Amino acid sequence: MTATPPLDRAVSSALPTRLRPADLLRLTDEGAEDVLAGRYDHLLPANGIWPIEERWATRLLSDDEVDVWLISWTPGKSTELHDHAGSLGALTVLSGALSEFRWNGTELRRRTLTAGDQASFPIGWVHDVMRAPAVAGDSLQVARNGAAESTGPLDPTLSVHAYSPPLTAMSYYEVTGHGTLRRTRTVLTDQPEGDM
Repeated sequence: MTATPPLDRAVSSALPTRLRPADLLRLTDEGAEDVLAGRYDHLLPANGIWPIEERWATRLLSDDEVDVWLISWTPGKSTELHDHAGSLGALTVLSGALSEFRWNGTELRRRTLTAGDQASFPIGWVHDVMRAPAVAGDSLQVARNGAAESTGPLDPTLSVHAYSPPLTAMSYYEVTGHGTLRRTRTVLTDQPEGDM
């Protein structure tokens, strides 16, 4: 009896995109480098003043396979627990820090991603993302000389996100009293990380 070789075609045809999480991480890393190098300055807010009330986003790249976004995060605003429907995702943090609360099947687990950190999201990944509170509070940070300085429109928390295939829908969830997830709604969208 001879062993049947694995069918690569069956596996690859089940995937929603030819891109892998590693490809998306590379794209977010390259996008972050391009933002820092000034290649997207023409897409940034006027006068370099970042919104401080609501999250802000701009699409850096879009084609049939992938969308790449730059997102600015504001204190106290979260995305709500959500998934990315049939899209894989990844992010790279450019500045500041993000808190991610990920559903692991039994509870929400928190991790903090700081400038330079990356994360990828397989299909079915349910998380809530928000700007991480600064060590000395949401509106204060300790400067190198030890003095407190305010964070605001000139000191944004920024991240680059990639989704493949491009986002078409997101589902939102709540944790029930029984320790399970319940979907509360599904929305059609082409916006990153929830309604902006």
